[in-house]
Amino acid sequence: MVLKARVVDGRFVIDEPTGLPDGTELFLTVIESSDGIDEAERSELLQSIEDGAEDFEKGHTEDGLAFSRRLIAQS
Repeated sequence: MVLKARVVDGRFVIDEPTGLPDGTELFLTVIESSDGIDEAERSELLQSIEDGAEDFEKGHTEDGLAFSRRLIAQS
């Protein structure tokens, strides 16, 4: 799920319903609007983040050390 938020008095404000139950804890990644990427790149980035979150939820993960070793072995 990708949501757009504003900061008001130091707090994130989201202007759309999420469907998440009260008390749900979230990890937020801040992507500044002045980061120099265009809307197409931003859309691709946000989709990649959402895809990664879905993979994580499905258990499609790999240990970081094992991943690094696999990359080194491929080179």
